[in-house]
Amino acid sequence: MVDSAILEGLSYNEKRLLVALDEVGGSASPVQLIDAGKFDLEVEIMGAASWLESKGLAILEESSEKFYILSDESITSAGLPERVAITAIDSAGGRMEMSELASAMPGGADKIAVGWLKRKGLADIQKDGDSKYLVLTDKGREALTTEMADEALLKRMSESPVLDSDADPAIIKDLKGRQGMIGEKIVTHRSVSLTDLGVEAARSGMEIKPQITDITDRMIQSGEWKDAEFRKYDIQTFAPTITPAKKHPLSRLGSQVRALFTDMGFKEMSSEYVQPAFWNLDVLYTPQDHPARDLQDTFYLEVPSKIKVDDECIVEMVKNIHENGGDTGSTGWGGEWSREKAEAALLRTHSTVSSIKYIAEHPDAPQKAFSISKIFRKESIDATHLPEFTQIEGIIIDENADFNMLISIIREFYARMGFDQIRIRPAYFPYTEPSLELEVFFNGKWMELGGAGIFRPEVLAPFGVKYPVLAWGFGFERLAMLKWNIKDIRDLYISDLDNLKGNTVF
Repeated sequence: MVDSAILEGLSYNEKRLLVALDEVGGSASPVQLIDAGKFDLEVEIMGAASWLESKGLAILEESSEKFYILSDESITSAGLPERVAITAIDSAGGRMEMSELASAMPGGADKIAVGWLKRKGLADIQKDGDSKYLVLTDKGREALTTEMADEALLKRMSESPVLDSDADPAIIKDLKGRQGMIGEKIVTHRSVSLTDLGVEAARSGMEIKPQITDITDRMIQSGEWKDAEFRKYDIQTFAPTITPAKKHPLSRLGSQVRALFTDMGFKEMSSEYVQPAFWNLDVLYTPQDHPARDLQDTFYLEVPSKIKVDDECIVEMVKNIHENGGDTGSTGWGGEWSREKAEAALLRTHSTVSSIKYIAEHPDAPQKAFSISKIFRKESIDATHLPEFTQIEGIIIDENADFNMLISIIREFYARMGFDQIRIRPAYFPYTEPSLELEVFFNGKWMELGGAGIFRPEVLAPFGVKYPVLAWGFGFERLAMLKWNIKDIRDLYISDLDNLKGNTVF
C-alpha cells in the first residue's frame, strides 16, 4: 500500500506522469508520451520519472546503441584513393610510374593511395632504373570488377547509419584511421514503467492541479496565496549534492608546472598559433621533403596561404645551411631549397617554434625559458590522440650546458611531478644531436612522455648562438593521464559537469 505521506508529497508533474503511464498501459517512452499529448517536453518527463523512481513508484530504463555514419559524403562519388589509383593504373595498362600517379592524384592523394594499395595487396612497387612503378597484382585486377568490403560498408553508411553490431570491427578500425571519413552516432532509448505501487498511486483518485513551490511578492500583494495549493516539503527525499567550485584538473596541472619552472629560474615564452613553415620547420633544420610537411601530418591554411618572411639575412643563411651546410661544417640536405614552401602558412606542429623564436631574440647565455603551448597535428581522434594538444617546452642556453645537465633537468622535473622511475633511450630528431626520448614507469609498464636533445649547429648558426642549447618537449595531456590514471585523453576535455564536480584531484 502506498504511504499517504508519499502521495501528499507528489509534485504536479509526478502526478501527471503516473496517470499518463497508467492510461497507456503502464509503460512508455518519453517520445510516446509526447506524441500522445500527455506532455510537451522530454525534460519534464525525465525529471518527474527520476523522482518517482526514487520513491519506488516507477522504473526508469535507458539503453544506447552506437551507429556509424559517413562524415565525408564526397567519398561516395569520388571513391576511395586506392580505387582511383587502380583505375588509373589499369588505364595505363596495369603498370604506371609513381610520378604519373602523383600527377593524376594531386594534393598528396597519391601517397595515401600507395599506402592502401600496399596494405591491401592491390599493387606492387617495382624499380626500373631510377624510376619506380606500380604494378597491379591479381587481387588488384580482381578489385577492378568487384566491390571491396570497406567500399560496401561505406555505401551502406551513405544510405543510412550502420549499427555497430552489423559492422566488421576490422573494417571500422581501418576507416577510423582515415581522417574525417566516418563518425559515430549514439542513439539512446529511454522508457518509464510503473511499479505495482505506482499503479496503486495512479488509481488512488489523487487530484491533479498545479502546485506552488515559491511565494512571490506579487502573490502576496494580489492575495492569490489564499486559494493556492502549496506543495508539501518532504524532508526525507533526496537532494542534489552541492559541490564547491574548483579548477579544472588541467588548469591545476598547468599551475603546478609553471610554479615548478619559475622556482627553477625559468621565464615563460610564447608564440602565435599560425606560423610560416620557415619558423616551424626550416629554421629547425627539417628538410623540405620530410614527411612531417605532408598534408596528412600538418594543417596548412587557405587564408592566409602564405606568410612572408622579411629577414633576408636569416633566410639566406637557412637556405645555404639546407643546401650545403653553410658555415656549420655540415653538408646540408642537398637539393634546391624553396622559399615558397618555407612561407606556407600552417598551424604550429610543435612548440619548439616558441623556443627558436626566443633564441633568436635572446642568443646570449645564460638563458632559461619554458612554455605550455597548444599545438596542432592531423591526428585521428582516439583514446590517446587528439588533433589539438599541449606540449611542455623548455630550453637552456649555458656555457656549461651538456647532456648530463639535460638528463638531470628531466629527472628533476619528473621527480617533482611524482615519477621517480625514468628511463632515457636514444632517438632521432632533425634539429637536435644527440637526441633522446624519455619514458616513466607507470602501472607496471614504461610509458613514453616526450623527447629532448641539444640543438644542432645548423639550427643555432643563423642567430649567432655561441653556447650549447638544451631543449625538450614533454606531453602535457599524457602527463595528466599518467598522474591521475586517466585511460582516455578525451576525458580531459569532455564537457561533463558531473565528471568535473566529482573530480577528486586537488
